[in-house]
Amino acid sequence: MADVANLTRMQKLYVDTIRGQMTEQFGYKNLMQVPKIDKIVINMGVGDATQDKKLVDAAAAEMALIAGQKSVICKAKKSVAVFKLREGMPIGCKVTLRREKMYEFLDRLVTIALPRVRDFRGLNPKSFDGRGNYAMGLKEQIVFPEINYDRIGKVRGMDVIITTTANTDDEARALLFAFGLPFTGMVDQKKAA
Repeated sequence: MADVANLTRMQKLYVDTIRGQMTEQFGYKNLMQVPKIDKIVINMGVGDATQDKKLVDAAAAEMALIAGQKSVICKAKKSVAVFKLREGMPIGCKVTLRREKMYEFLDRLVTIALPRVRDFRGLNPKSFDGRGNYAMGLKEQIVFPEINYDRIGKVRGMDVIITTTANTDDEARALLFAFGLPFTGMVDQKKAA
């Protein structure tokens, strides 16, 4: 970890509170065994890009605002005639966040973006892949305050994948819940306790 004085709010939460809770809950013998978040990947597919290539550039610019770093434009690997898609055609963008930017994005996701989602009832606690990684989808990019609603051309969704160093889904679920991700069912347990 970096110097303790320069840590983000989520990093301080992990160092001061979460590591101790996880060690107590799962009985780790060493601090290096405690799971942590490795990276966050944000992915936005732009299906309309087959007609207009400028849509991918607009989506990449919006994603750069949301993530705080430049996004990478993804190109089609295969040609699909039904979708009018040719190999090498830009069809989406993604960004991989690590270290401080990752924790800052997680903080904005938990405290600002998820509460602004319409009809939000919590995240699905079963969306883990079996190796401690969590995937969730957002239907609108406008839940982030960096996006000006008047300047966007179209409302697009995005996928957020949180990769952890946890060995099991239960460890990863406990880690992400401690960071403040509101899983359905677990929020009720927290209120009862």
